[in-house]
Amino acid sequence: MTALRAVVAFDAFKGSLTAAEACDAAARGIRSVRPGAEVVLVPMADGGEGSLDALLARGGEEVVTETVDAIGRPTRARWALEGSHAVIELAQAAGLPQVEDAPLQPLRASTAGLGRVVLDALDRGADEITLLLGGSATTDGGAGLLAAIGVRLTDASGALVGPGGGGLRSLAHLDASGLDARARAATWRFVTDVDAPLTGPRGAAAVFGPQKGAGADDVALLDAALDRLARVGAAALDVPLATIADVPGAGAAGGVASVLRALTGGSIVAGGDWFAGLAGLDEAVASAELVLTGEGRFDAQSAGGKVVSVVHATALRHDVPLCVLAGAVDAAAAEAMGVPAFSLAAGPASLAELQQGAAGLLEAAAASVVRLALPPAR
Repeated sequence: MTALRAVVAFDAFKGSLTAAEACDAAARGIRSVRPGAEVVLVPMADGGEGSLDALLARGGEEVVTETVDAIGRPTRARWALEGSHAVIELAQAAGLPQVEDAPLQPLRASTAGLGRVVLDALDRGADEITLLLGGSATTDGGAGLLAAIGVRLTDASGALVGPGGGGLRSLAHLDASGLDARARAATWRFVTDVDAPLTGPRGAAAVFGPQKGAGADDVALLDAALDRLARVGAAALDVPLATIADVPGAGAAGGVASVLRALTGGSIVAGGDWFAGLAGLDEAVASAELVLTGEGRFDAQSAGGKVVSVVHATALRHDVPLCVLAGAVDAAAAEAMGVPAFSLAAGPASLAELQQGAAGLLEAAAASVVRLALPPAR
């Protein structure tokens, strides 16, 4: 008898399970039905919250930097250092969960704290910097980070502009002559979980601003401010406006990669694909008989480069059956993607109950899939 070979490749379930914990739970469920199963665990991420934990699960030195959050309060940001390669998760220093205990400040929220982490990485000898962009509380176009590494953003009188996206309303000049030489020489990578441009109806302010506290007037103001940043930046760097505003992913995390990418020659990469390569997902799936994947909520956004879509594409390429297990499932999204998808909820339950019992629920769901989808072991 040949033992079942399964791959579990989950994203984090926000508020309940890390990607590694989700994979462990699913693996337990599979083995409860098929004790001899060979289960390959591939914790996944896409650049959003939880990406750092998925990366550290594979090795690397964890570093902690004293910094500030998106509204200027002291906090500590974790990041990873592998040799001279720094991997920094924006959400650790400018994340939305950090500031949910206070009134949201969509016009003032800043990436200045992220800038302090980048400076610490440079001080520690990093010459390659990967920014994991997702889960931000900011819509400042990366202005706080730019200022931290030596870029001057000033108004018509020569005074520094105020913090956050709101401060960019008065932006007139961008001077990169003082850019930290180490930042200029470094290799930059921007890992995104969305392909949004900087501005417009699909841009940083319009799509993501409301979840950061922006009302309709704030969204319009922020979109105009980001457009001003792009135009001033393009003129100062002597590059086409499209290379700042229209590049897919330029709108991720409130626009962090927009000007900074043009300034440093960095690359924007799709987070799910990048992590899949690091984790060896393709090799793991190639010889599998079953693949399980999932996330906290499976909906229309899941098809846009999120972990589930990347795992699904890999399973399709190797003609391996796949099933999605998620805290909540949008049936229309599952039908559109053409995948079987099941909610962990066995019946009516509150969000708190689902989060508290997520590991057990995921374990039970994985066991059920194996019972239903595969013939019994002989």
